[in-house]
Amino acid sequence: MREYLKGFMEKYSYPEEAEVFLLGAFDRIVADGGRQDALAGILQRYEADMRQEHRPFLDEMAAIAEKAGVHKYTSHLLLQILMSRHLLECYRGAGIDEQIWHTTMNDLKWKMLECRDVYGIWGTFVADWQARFFKMDRFGFLKLQFEASALGHPYERDGVTLVPGVPVINTHLPRTGEKLDKESMDRSFALAADFFRERYSIDPPIFVCNSWLLYPDNLKVLSPDSNLYDFISRFGIVKSWESEDYSEAWRLFAMEYKGDVDALPQDTSLRRTYADWIRRGKKFGAAEGVYLYRENGRLRQEQ
Repeated sequence: MREYLKGFMEKYSYPEEAEVFLLGAFDRIVADGGRQDALAGILQRYEADMRQEHRPFLDEMAAIAEKAGVHKYTSHLLLQILMSRHLLECYRGAGIDEQIWHTTMNDLKWKMLECRDVYGIWGTFVADWQARFFKMDRFGFLKLQFEASALGHPYERDGVTLVPGVPVINTHLPRTGEKLDKESMDRSFALAADFFRERYSIDPPIFVCNSWLLYPDNLKVLSPDSNLYDFISRFGIVKSWESEDYSEAWRLFAMEYKGDVDALPQDTSLRRTYADWIRRGKKFGAAEGVYLYRENGRLRQEQ
């Protein structure tokens, strides 16, 4: 297990500090034979049925780690890295290009860096959300992530009418720390369209996104030339709402908001705008949107 863990982190160029810390945490966990056997048991149960609920895996891993003085966020990341080995075998068995596995597993590093920024811990605080990767329900294409879903609200725009329940492709834009240019976005959507058409029979490909990024007021402060503006503008908004508090501020600021606006990083125009919104008591928001993917300017087929 340790050899695989080390090789995985080297493959994805984890920071040296993170690699040393995570290997040390793993060594403390398996230093006790009972804990090592318990960890092996979790992995065996996952390998026996990857589709089962993952919360018991995470809870058991956290309990094992606690006895070794390892934080649950760290333990969850270690577990998911170790689970990735069997996941690769499942990709191979399903005839899915291994490159998709490689791309999808980038999320472990991205969420680790986010956990370090927000909580100061090498680990992951969204392991429940990441479980869908390990059930082969969510896939990464370049720097976007996608999963099969169903439309939750009616949609009517540009002569196209969609009813709730229509098969769609849910879209996620993770915080990678890297630039997402228009060419990369176009390529990500094209790859996902082909994949979900072939494996899930979602044709024509219809993308949806539910995110704070789509909150309509964001467009008022973003440059029309920006990559984020381009991403948001692809989606026709079907529903938007305001948050009751600022609990989701970490998504933008990479740290929890604890009542001191000046403590939030304000190194970008979007961050400065949101910090000002907090000062003025303006709520954050989110929205759900639909992106009608077109090839050569047309929907592949009519609804």
